[in-house]
Amino acid sequence: MEKWINNDHYIADTLIKEDDGLTNALESRKEHNLFEMEVSSAQGKFLYLLAKIRNAKRILEIGTFFGYSTIWLAKAISDDGTVVSIEIDRTYADIAKKNIAHAGFSNNVNIKHGVALDVLNEMVASKEAPFDMIFIDADKPNYPKYMELSLQLSRPGTVIYGDNVVRGGRLYNENNADEKVVGVRKFVEDLGQLTSVESTALQTVGIKGYDGFTLSVVK
Repeated sequence: MEKWINNDHYIADTLIKEDDGLTNALESRKEHNLFEMEVSSAQGKFLYLLAKIRNAKRILEIGTFFGYSTIWLAKAISDDGTVVSIEIDRTYADIAKKNIAHAGFSNNVNIKHGVALDVLNEMVASKEAPFDMIFIDADKPNYPKYMELSLQLSRPGTVIYGDNVVRGGRLYNENNADEKVVGVRKFVEDLGQLTSVESTALQTVGIKGYDGFTLSVVK
């Protein structure tokens, strides 16, 4: 574990240059005594690079928290691009809006406050334009439903990233009754059955411990 953490710090110090917008967001988490649930700087840069590789113009994020990953995604899009981010907690949404404004992306980021399933259903019903990239990082029991709705907001080539799926190595355990593990297991198993996407999953270690993510591309 110590090696994981030390290597993550080395990677961050060597490869990742966080600007004022990102460091301000991290400071705001400390100021508000929020849990350390955001992606690591290395993961944030990875999301940024995925969006750049995809040349994403429209990105959907399910789970804003205080806006750290949102800022990474906003940095990756062009001036006329859009990040739509959904957050259930009003306090988190308000903090995120301030952090995003400080980073200079108020015109590019639309934070929707509400229950994600409700917001997503409303977006589908209103025929929201499809997204180029979707980042799922919210309550794990609803991951299968988030994927179902995400597909309705996608088009061929859309990249869908599902975070925190390995659950400290418990993903494989079919007897684990934790609702988060049950949720991500169904999510992963559904991905394996879908013919409309190609998917893989990778395990990760670092300052966030032992976890992993799924990566899917809509056919």
